[in-house]
Amino acid sequence: MAMQLGVSVRSTGRLLVSPRAAALTQRRHKHDPSAEYLHQSIVPSMHYQKSLPRLPVPKLEDTIKRYLAAQKPLLDDDQFRTTEKLAKDFQNTTGKTLHDELVAQDKNNKHTSYISAPWFDMYLSARESVVLNYNPFMSFNPDPRAEYNDQLVRSTNIVCSAVRFMKTLRAGVLAPEVFHLNPAKSDTDGFKRLIRWVPPSLSWYGAYMVNAYPLDMSQYYRLFNSTRVPRQGRDELFTDAKGRHLLVMRKGNMYTFDAVDRDGNMVAPAEIHAHLSYILADETPAAAHPLGVLTGENRDVWAGLRDKLVAAGNGEALQAVDSALFCLCLDEEDMRDHIHTSHNMLHGDGRNRWYDKSFSVVVARDGQSAINFEHSWGDGVAVLRFQNEVFKDTTEKPLVHPGSAPAPGVDSAVAVRRLHFHLDDALRAGIAAAGESFDAAVSKLTIHALEFKKGGKERLKKQKLSPDAVAQLAFQMGFLRQYGHTVASYESCSTAAFKHGRTETIRPATAHTKRCAEAFVQRPAEHSVGQLVDMLKDCSKYHGQLTKEAAMGQGFDRHLFAMRYLANGTGQALHDLYGDPAYAAINHNVLSTSTLTSPAVSIGGFAPVVPDGFGVGYGVHDDWIGCNVSSYPARDVHEFLRCVEKSLEDIFAVLEGKSIG
Repeated sequence: MAMQLGVSVRSTGRLLVSPRAAALTQRRHKHDPSAEYLHQSIVPSMHYQKSLPRLPVPKLEDTIKRYLAAQKPLLDDDQFRTTEKLAKDFQNTTGKTLHDELVAQDKNNKHTSYISAPWFDMYLSARESVVLNYNPFMSFNPDPRAEYNDQLVRSTNIVCSAVRFMKTLRAGVLAPEVFHLNPAKSDTDGFKRLIRWVPPSLSWYGAYMVNAYPLDMSQYYRLFNSTRVPRQGRDELFTDAKGRHLLVMRKGNMYTFDAVDRDGNMVAPAEIHAHLSYILADETPAAAHPLGVLTGENRDVWAGLRDKLVAAGNGEALQAVDSALFCLCLDEEDMRDHIHTSHNMLHGDGRNRWYDKSFSVVVARDGQSAINFEHSWGDGVAVLRFQNEVFKDTTEKPLVHPGSAPAPGVDSAVAVRRLHFHLDDALRAGIAAAGESFDAAVSKLTIHALEFKKGGKERLKKQKLSPDAVAQLAFQMGFLRQYGHTVASYESCSTAAFKHGRTETIRPATAHTKRCAEAFVQRPAEHSVGQLVDMLKDCSKYHGQLTKEAAMGQGFDRHLFAMRYLANGTGQALHDLYGDPAYAAINHNVLSTSTLTSPAVSIGGFAPVVPDGFGVGYGVHDDWIGCNVSSYPARDVHEFLRCVEKSLEDIFAVLEGKSIG
């Protein structure tokens, strides 16, 4: 996730808007259909969906070759020989059979990708809490106008823009998600007017001809009115597009009100403003038994307690939660700094969240806002698009202003419903136990951040180096400097260029990064500046190759995963490859990394995926590099970032021609 490390911005004044101007805004909303939409795309939202290329199943020999190349820096010679022998045997025996079965199955399911069903199943079958283990967060940049960061104003505008996004999407007029390699040709009104007349079965090819790559948008369906529902053994995804209400949480209490009216139009912004003002002024004490903490429980425990909740007569209230457009969490505290923000937006205290919603918008008392999203239904591409659009809309065309009056004549006491739950002693005990488990889990997490201001994307590109490759190399160097060895590393790469693509893994620990890291960290005096620069270039070139392969569905992780899933599903004995300690080790990702950069996002992050790991969120900006990193007690995140910073200093020194020996 991309990270510009933000600072706390507090409201410093109030901008008063005249009643006449406010009334004009309301009238425009009421009578202008365009106020219902963010924009009206010339090209229909799903125009490319039908003709998207299918995610390829890699050739088995390529997968084995890539797997062994990724294992090389992690193993000694004897271990590698064992792993190589097992991999070759797999390729010639069981693997060949499984691969052929996978290809045949893929041919019979041309409506989707070979990874889609196994990936959904992997997430939904996981029994660990979604908090820390799966849900990431991305926080919004503050509104550039400080007075718009008031909690009520910002919440109202975010809700209005989110509803406008939903209506734009469902009306089919949200611009399709397209990766433009030559925007001067493809991102023009002329091309869009032309491509809209190309049949959807051929439209992708038309975009491809001008170097534009439409992305899969199938996940967008689950953005709204969706919830992960706990079940014994395997959860379910629930979506009810008829839901018109918003779920709001404050002090662990849960409220609903309609954000869309019976005709499908957005409720007037002044009414949404009035309802949120009413909730923020509600003097109901904090919930004694906050149900939200159950969504941070082990999934089987939560499933059992949910069954008890339904049996106790809470089915209707739970249905209201599950079918809500999304969850808005109004928090009672100001954010002190970006570390406090990270902790609050990633997990908070668990009492004022419903982590199972497809996404929740968290707004702190000082207006700092973030999205926390459940991961099984989709990946960062859809959530980031939503966040970008909402940020743009709220900052450029806010529908409510500081000083705006709530709608006259609106009775929020009638429109807003506070959900009540019937709890018996067993449920109260379950909620208390969930709270204790939650507190124990999050107390072990440490988050620390780094802003490296001595160079960024511009300087690296001038040297013809990949900025992402250099950041990843710095993490490899940092870990080697701190712990003296190389470990399994993971970088997420979207495969949304394909129908129902999810992600593929880039493996940043390579023979090139190991050689380069050892030269920089352990033996700098033995190498000239020129030799070190050459090593940097080798790392960059190879990382670029891995990134391109992953984006094109040509990694090895998903292929091996899908064959193992197929074997398990058909009752076949697993080949010894899957029992090899080296296979377990490469999937124990000590360095789990993800990047994104966006004008909407100030900071983002996630927890480590293993107890002895680091969760590394980072972004390489024009002239600086930011990292937001988490760890548990088994690792020292402060020392890790000191080592990463030293590594970045060494890399930029060498690029300036300075010796580091």
